[in-house]
Amino acid sequence: MREVKLSSQLTVLSLGVAAVLWTQAASAATAADMPNATLQTITVTANSSVRNNVQEDSVYIDDYTPAAQASHLSDFLNVVPGVGVGGTSSVNQRIRVRGLDDTNLKVTIDGARQEGALFYHMGDVTIDPDLLKQAEVSVGNNSVTLGNDAIGGAVAFETVDAADLLKPGQKVGAKLHTGYASNNDELLTSATVYGAPAENVDLLAYYSKRDANAGEDGKGRDIQTQDSEGENFLLKAGAYIADDHHVGASFSRTENKGLFPLRPDFPADAGWNPIIPQEVKRDTYALDYNYKPTNQLVNVDANVYQTSTQILRNSDGIPGFEFDAEVKTTGGKVQNTSVIDSSIINGVSGSHKLIAGVEHYKKESEMTRDFGATSTDEATNTSVYLEDQWQMGKLSLTPGVRYDRYESPEYVSAGKTYDNVVGALAASYEIAPRTQLFASYTQLFNGPDLSQTIFNTDGAGTYVNDDLKAEEGDNAEVGIATTLRGLTMADDSLKLSGKYFETNIENYIEFVRAGSGRVGLDCATGELNGSCQGVINNDEDFKIKGVELSADYRADKFNMGLSYARARSKGEDTGYNISSVSGSSSESGDKYMVNLGYAPTETTELGWRSTYVAAVTPNTASDDNEKPSYDVHDIFMTYTPTQVEGIKATLGVYNIFDETYASHASRNSIDDAYTDFEMGRNIKTSLTYQF
Repeated sequence: MREVKLSSQLTVLSLGVAAVLWTQAASAATAADMPNATLQTITVTANSSVRNNVQEDSVYIDDYTPAAQASHLSDFLNVVPGVGVGGTSSVNQRIRVRGLDDTNLKVTIDGARQEGALFYHMGDVTIDPDLLKQAEVSVGNNSVTLGNDAIGGAVAFETVDAADLLKPGQKVGAKLHTGYASNNDELLTSATVYGAPAENVDLLAYYSKRDANAGEDGKGRDIQTQDSEGENFLLKAGAYIADDHHVGASFSRTENKGLFPLRPDFPADAGWNPIIPQEVKRDTYALDYNYKPTNQLVNVDANVYQTSTQILRNSDGIPGFEFDAEVKTTGGKVQNTSVIDSSIINGVSGSHKLIAGVEHYKKESEMTRDFGATSTDEATNTSVYLEDQWQMGKLSLTPGVRYDRYESPEYVSAGKTYDNVVGALAASYEIAPRTQLFASYTQLFNGPDLSQTIFNTDGAGTYVNDDLKAEEGDNAEVGIATTLRGLTMADDSLKLSGKYFETNIENYIEFVRAGSGRVGLDCATGELNGSCQGVINNDEDFKIKGVELSADYRADKFNMGLSYARARSKGEDTGYNISSVSGSSSESGDKYMVNLGYAPTETTELGWRSTYVAAVTPNTASDDNEKPSYDVHDIFMTYTPTQVEGIKATLGVYNIFDETYASHASRNSIDDAYTDFEMGRNIKTSLTYQF
């Protein structure tokens, strides 16, 4: 829930819309490009590629995020077209991009990969939004720099730095924050202390605590946890050495513990889904280094990290429910960016931006059960890549190539090694001032992941598939983006963008469970209808097609944004949608968003956000139940008094009309007892003081 003063023209929901807005019209801003902020910035970047070209979009939701006063990733990531976040619990945040969940996304926190899956009834992304400064979302994979585990794209979270909070000339500062939400009696308190004890050194220490009870849906029924407590820690240090070198170190922890349902993606129930004490914890350690001399050929970024996510259960004596499950990822990356000016044929001048890198990481899972047995597995990936952003006047071309060597888990695919080369090509052309056509094609690769940690058994009761193929395919996109100015007044602007995409996935990997009422696999052959669990390739290939449209009008103190997003998956033989671990299928209904922002004075901002998601009926072998439509509206106000510098107050009412609904990215069923409903009406208020 980081907040920022906006310029008068960057009002509130306008940029919530902007995620929506020009999902490809401008280049992503870097930290150095951002204006000085007196309060912490949160940026959502809706990227269809990670390159600095027309296929990127930076969306500043500084004014939107305080309105949402985010306690869940859905409070701000949902504004990005093509992105949905399911789950209503802090331990069940599920990011989906064009229907693909985080097992097919590259997710990082401060550059550290968040690999592996713990339990399919829980989310795999453990972070509190209050820690965040920025979230870059690559909607679709359009660059070889993403690599393995990025079939659907990537989400890169970045925590706040002291440099983001220090005012010009300030040596030491602090930020105090408190917030309250009425629906679940949630109370957040946080404190941040930061400083620059020397000219080239900055330090930051942060702590927050978030307590909450069970929230209620639109019908007044309890949802999810009955009692939870979250704590967050962040320590950061950075230093410039001889101007050219920068080193940084960080440690962050997100910890949630309390009484959660055994299966957190279902509503709490005293019978089949008992509530038991649980704890979910993430620790991330990271070191980073940058070397940027005056030579344009050298700009080196490097990092090393270790991150672990853990589920601890205390079942209070219920057999089989108590365990300690952990996924740990250790890795590093070195990347250099070179800018080369050159002379092209016939005297046409151009420039090259060469990005070359090498990456290595190892992911390990460990499961310890209540009877003392421990099971482990691991996988490693090493890759090298090269991308050339070649600019020639109005035309740009971006070819790229990547090599991955992936050593798969022993108890999933017998430790099989996959050697794979993929290529990519993107292009954009300025057909008129501020109007560009763009297109891209990227080959995809995804090696078999670790098994879900709680099912680790060192191969016992498991079909180990030594014939398992890696997921492959391609992603193609084409679109147009334009900016029109001076439509009704001299300083107004209208940004329009539209994009069509197709993603092909071959050898789609599925986990098959065994046990009562389940299909299972034959322990020797891997054929269906057996007593073993395991991983297989789906017999058919899948195609995901869709469009993402957006429009943003901005004039003086008023902003209005509109967006539309649609994605549909289909098997080439059966026509079935891609399956989902959270029940039904990966399909979500067409999403329409309207965002309005108005700043009547220098100290006051008002905003309105409306989201409509159309009903959709998934097409699967076992389930064709409709996911109902829903219509949700939020309103808020922020006030920054001039009498006391550094104070900002926010008041918002979310789900104003108390709609009873479930996100299509969450577990859905025709039976309410098996549906993960969102909160009903929720009044949030917060106060921040920075000095």
